[in-house]
Amino acid sequence: MVRIMGIYQGRSRRKKSGGRYRKYRDKKKYEMGREPVFTRIGEEKKKIVRVKGGNRKIKLKSALYANISSPEGIKKVKILNVEENLANKQFTRRNILTKGAIIETEIGKARITSRPGQHGIVNGVLLSK
Repeated sequence: MVRIMGIYQGRSRRKKSGGRYRKYRDKKKYEMGREPVFTRIGEEKKKIVRVKGGNRKIKLKSALYANISSPEGIKKVKILNVEENLANKQFTRRNILTKGAIIETEIGKARITSRPGQHGIVNGVLLSK
């Protein structure tokens, strides 16, 4: 019997009606999840994680610069702070970068289009001035 400690992302033990699903097999490693990476603003730090199939995910722990796409082209600019994060109000206060967050940069406000905790990079689109 294999016991996997960590975050389990398998089927719920309860039905919508409140009844129980009976266990028909043990937990599998591929059903395991991981702790979320809360990408902060700061000196760039990355972590490489091996995932299913031997592939790799680059988890960005902190970032100082973002690649911002604007009508003039793509520029690497410094991130000043998080203006708004619809994923969670607390993320705005804690300056956590997630996809869809609106950040303040040296050239203006931008929306993040990449997933820093999964892609290992911060890409964004400049919002109209």
